[in-house]
Amino acid sequence: MMPRKPVSGPLRDKDRTRAKLIKTVGKIIKNKGFHELKITKIAQVAGVDKKLIYEYFGTTENLINEYLRSEDYGSSIDFVKTDLSDNGKQFSKMLIKNMYEALSKNKELQKIIVWELYEYNEILRKLSEHREELGEQIFQAAMHPHFKENHKKYRAVLAILISSTYYLNIHATSNGSIFVGFNIKAENDRKVLDEVICDLIDFAYEKYGIQVRCVA
Repeated sequence: MMPRKPVSGPLRDKDRTRAKLIKTVGKIIKNKGFHELKITKIAQVAGVDKKLIYEYFGTTENLINEYLRSEDYGSSIDFVKTDLSDNGKQFSKMLIKNMYEALSKNKELQKIIVWELYEYNEILRKLSEHREELGEQIFQAAMHPHFKENHKKYRAVLAILISSTYYLNIHATSNGSIFVGFNIKAENDRKVLDEVICDLIDFAYEKYGIQVRCVA
């Protein structure tokens, strides 16, 4: 009979404590606010010695940064496995639609966006830069060759779609679901929103994409 594997140990305990501390950061953001993200408070809420934060993460900033990256949709996409055979058109649609869904369900993520808009913070700046670097990689690989000199116009389309996604979700949570007579939380209206997102991206690809002409 094979001996049972131990259910606990130094490595397993470390992983559990790390996960607990990361989760605690989100709990504090949700219930107390960003300014309560102090090492003593995090350790107190997590029920662990604050020395473990230094041992497992190095600094409080590293712990917060790990939490933010785990919640930030734009930092979690696996670009390597993304199908870009259509110059990133379907990816663009998927990105905006999935971002909308993620924001609508995750109140902590909404608060992170508000925090990012509300004040300058070195951790949030690095998160934003990381998000931009990942986005630029895929833009250069798939979209830039299609739009070429019109690439700024497509960047503007994405900027408008992404920023409106932020605003619509945060507005629905803070001040109600109706915006310009549009019910953000109603299933039928959300389907319309999905359709319009796809229509706008299709339009941009047709309008601003560089058409290759065959020479007779």
